[in-house]
Amino acid sequence: MINDQATRGPITGISSMAMRQVLAGLAAFYERRTGQGVAIESVGGVDAARRVEDGEVFDIVVLAADAIERLVVTGCVEAASRVGLARSGIAVAVAAGETHPDIASEAALRDAILGARSIGYSTGPSGTHLLKLFERWGIGGQIASRIVKAPPGVPVGTLVARGEVALGFQQMSELIHVAGIDVLGELPAATQSTTTFTAAICTVARQREAAQALLAFLASREADGAKLQNGMSPA
Repeated sequence: MINDQATRGPITGISSMAMRQVLAGLAAFYERRTGQGVAIESVGGVDAARRVEDGEVFDIVVLAADAIERLVVTGCVEAASRVGLARSGIAVAVAAGETHPDIASEAALRDAILGARSIGYSTGPSGTHLLKLFERWGIGGQIASRIVKAPPGVPVGTLVARGEVALGFQQMSELIHVAGIDVLGELPAATQSTTTFTAAICTVARQREAAQALLAFLASREADGAKLQNGMSPA
């Protein structure tokens, strides 16, 4: 059945940047094994959700669970098709060779942020959490002039590597492969926020049966290795 679907063209999808490396590797493996083409575009999560809401035709979408929930509410994805794929924590990075500040505890992390000449964050769930953390600590106003938001689809790690920000925060999966940076590790437990990335079939999907088979593979134990290699854990 999957090979019959393959004659109709690739399964199409859109995802946030956090899942880009995971999905690229798994899609290539799936295509080699089944003959079914898979074409997934990875962009900023906000843009991905907007494009789905605007009615752009995709078979599947992969975003943070809360973003998928909003797409369910607006009727853009099929609620029953949702499946959790991977969980990811927020990590911290500095430019390669720079001094590594202590981030082992909440107090140490707060001090590192207060001492940084600039702090980079993303438009995704990690950035939302970080801003709330600053407010909880009561330092939002104090560091406002030093906060840099990466443009949608631009990895925070790229800004760190270019020296545009001194301390960068983003999903571990988005920092782990960026050249020119040192990843210090994930946020301490008291400050961490774990995002579950979820896949769903779009209501405008043209290849539902093939999409269901792909999602079953992406959520299977066979796909766990790719998630772990990219700094995520299976959902």
